[in-house]
Amino acid sequence: MLFGIVQGGLDEDLRARSAAELVAFDLPGYAIGGLSVGESREDMDRFTRFTAALLPANKPRYLMGVGTVRDLLAGIDRGVDLFDCVYPTRSGRHGRVLTRAGLEYNIRRARHVREFEPLDPDCDCRICATYTRAFICHLFRSSEQLGGRLVSYHNVAALTGLVRGARAAIEDGTWDAYRDRVLNPEEPTAD
Repeated sequence: MLFGIVQGGLDEDLRARSAAELVAFDLPGYAIGGLSVGESREDMDRFTRFTAALLPANKPRYLMGVGTVRDLLAGIDRGVDLFDCVYPTRSGRHGRVLTRAGLEYNIRRARHVREFEPLDPDCDCRICATYTRAFICHLFRSSEQLGGRLVSYHNVAALTGLVRGARAAIEDGTWDAYRDRVLNPEEPTAD
């Protein structure tokens, strides 16, 4: 499918013009480009909302280069349907575990050496069903590439589950509660 990419930086007039010209082509979907490239989160959120509102609601809206839990939920909240990013796999290769509850932690830390629970108790991926934190911590501490692969696989599964949960919450009218629960977890993000 051919998507048009709305550009315009942090200029509402340029974004509005770009969106209008692309919408006139009646494309299968539309991408929001030129964000998540160093601007403040406030600007990214503001221009995502502004741009998404200019695009047809009955066609997919895709925010390019966004992949953290916070940014995914903020994008969904602003009307975005699709995302892509290297964040879950890049983080995984470096031992950063993402959880469906919105937390992140470093599996390489010594405290995980004797933790025999899954990476994420809320995740139903094969990695969480098969391997313990202790084993994956051992892989990283032994410089085994398998550790990064397992955490990358889990991270993608965790974000997929998170988005699946977002969809269910939107459908059953509990989106605000779901978003707030994930964005304000009970325990702080751990290194």
